[in-house]
Amino acid sequence: MPKPGAVTETLHGVTVEDPFRWLEDGDAPDVKAWTDQQNEKTRKFLELAPSHEVLRREISELLHVGVVGAPFVATPAPGQRRYFHMKREGEQNQPTLYVRDKVDGPDRVLIDASALSADGTSAIDWWYPSRDGKFVAWGRSEDGSEDSTLFIRDVKTGKDLPDRIPYARYASVAWEPGNKAFYYTRHPEPGSVPPGDEKYYSKVFRHVVGADPKDDVLVFGSGREKTDTPGVVLSPNGRWLVVSVHQGWAKSEVYMQDLHAKGAGTNANKWTEVAVRTEALFDPIVRDDRMYILTNDGAPHYRLFAVDYKQPDRTHWKELIVEGPDVLTGVDIIGKTIVATYLHEASTRIERFDLQGKAKGPIPLPGIGTAMVSGAHDGDEAFVEFFSYATPPTVSRVDLKNSASKPEIWDRVGEKFANEKINVNLLHATSKDGTKIPMFVVSGEGFTKNGETPTVLWGYGGFNQLMTPTFSARTLATVRHGGVWVFTILRGGGEFGEEWHKAGMLANKQNVFDDFIACAEEVIAQKITNPSRLAIGGGSNGGLLTSVAATQRPELFRAGLSLVPLTDMVRYTHFRIAQAWIPEYGDPANPEQFKVLYAYSPYHHVKDGVRYPAMLFTSAESDARVDPMHARKMAARMQEAQGAPDRPILLRLETKAGHGAGKPTHKLVDEVTDELSFLFHELGVK
Repeated sequence: MPKPGAVTETLHGVTVEDPFRWLEDGDAPDVKAWTDQQNEKTRKFLELAPSHEVLRREISELLHVGVVGAPFVATPAPGQRRYFHMKREGEQNQPTLYVRDKVDGPDRVLIDASALSADGTSAIDWWYPSRDGKFVAWGRSEDGSEDSTLFIRDVKTGKDLPDRIPYARYASVAWEPGNKAFYYTRHPEPGSVPPGDEKYYSKVFRHVVGADPKDDVLVFGSGREKTDTPGVVLSPNGRWLVVSVHQGWAKSEVYMQDLHAKGAGTNANKWTEVAVRTEALFDPIVRDDRMYILTNDGAPHYRLFAVDYKQPDRTHWKELIVEGPDVLTGVDIIGKTIVATYLHEASTRIERFDLQGKAKGPIPLPGIGTAMVSGAHDGDEAFVEFFSYATPPTVSRVDLKNSASKPEIWDRVGEKFANEKINVNLLHATSKDGTKIPMFVVSGEGFTKNGETPTVLWGYGGFNQLMTPTFSARTLATVRHGGVWVFTILRGGGEFGEEWHKAGMLANKQNVFDDFIACAEEVIAQKITNPSRLAIGGGSNGGLLTSVAATQRPELFRAGLSLVPLTDMVRYTHFRIAQAWIPEYGDPANPEQFKVLYAYSPYHHVKDGVRYPAMLFTSAESDARVDPMHARKMAARMQEAQGAPDRPILLRLETKAGHGAGKPTHKLVDEVTDELSFLFHELGVK
């Protein structure tokens, strides 16, 4: 007899069981009551874990080390600079936007996000200073929703102007010289499009400061696909307006117009096509004299071109940096220097070139880690943000006028942080099809291979994202307590170029799961651990990864963390912004793509009586990306099916929080403490 709320349907000739369809409606009273019961059960379990309070103090210490980012450099007047950067340290719940009026001057607070709300759940989603540094357009959202409202802050007074522009989620902003107006992206007002579509149809508008946003002129986006995502850039002199449009994570287009031309700046003006209708990514860097384009078209590891505004046709592009063995992940044009960021075995290295592409030597980095670069378009200094597994974020300044100059510390966090004695080793697994899969094995002093060490295998593998070394409270706390943390570099990411990405998307998605499973088998074969002491973890697309691994190879793992996951790949497109992910996962409405999705959809492959790993599923009510229904349905199905009573299946649903962005520190402390308390309990970590 079918259970109440269960649904059986035939899709593309396949009978699909959905026993917990009723848990999709998070606003329904019975779903709320069920969720409350789940949270209470989880809370009782976690707080009884012996290490819970000890871990809370330790996680709090590690998270309070903080973060700092490389600055945006503005030019208030010739010969002057102004530096904007984000920083969080100590007891702050949210990062603060600071400004410096000279390179070695003191920081002054421009926007204190921690003070925006009593509970610290208001966040700065994004920020764009004007070229002269007199104003900052910034996005504010509540409870982790990422539903930004655009504000304009006067840097001199520290006050916001009256302008308020809603529906500015993930906005892109480009200021005109003189600051009388800017171009920006926003989503449609609810009610102006079919219900649910207000999360899509992002378009470019021009806003005159002080005017009613309802009168803003539509500049770009009319008639385009609803999942297209435009970004807008303006040359420093204000002449060349460039729009890049992402169509998923493997394709983008570039358009431009000359604002000096008659009728420019309106949607009626014809846009010039720069790069269109090509299955590749094109990233424009816009300067006064020419445009630079970083692309993987014909070069999976990427290369850099210079484009003449007067002759933007592809036949006239000039190649400046050719494709090499390492992936060219980013380019900054700082004055007369091209600063290029590469990945070598998923770790950053930085090279300098002149504007004709002639090599000028590297910028040295401290070691294995992740680095990002910033600098003024007309500047002669670069700022390098660097962090690694045991190195908190540090920003260094590099004098580009002197090729022999070495980076000097500009700002940092965690100066009191005792640099842990951490070992990082690169290990490779062989996936099912013979592909070599790298992973970073992070261990502490005294670690020996005895096959008994509690180990966490972490992964993502999707959306062309880079899983490079990072400073992680989860990792350091685990290593401090004698465990090992393994970061896997799976196909689907962008660490080895576009071929690596495409080998883990759409019909190739099973490769990602095979890669992860191969890494698990390798750490066991290397006698780092064994299945009774091996856990897996990941968030979002990584939460899908862990859920699939747990259903495909349950005997390999003792426990799993599935954070803000997707789990029902048959119905995922019906919720939140998930239609935007069709280019990466596929469309279940398509018969062939449905077969692929259904073949690995973890919710549909839970079997009664199987001895599954203990699992902790997490989600959040305000998650604007992945609907909490995924975690609810998967937890319920695994609780029903679990054949190992000693291995709990738990659900943790956060309130006043979202997918992760903008989460205050006190909530992060609670979250990470709960996650590690669960893992430590299941793996026997002392």
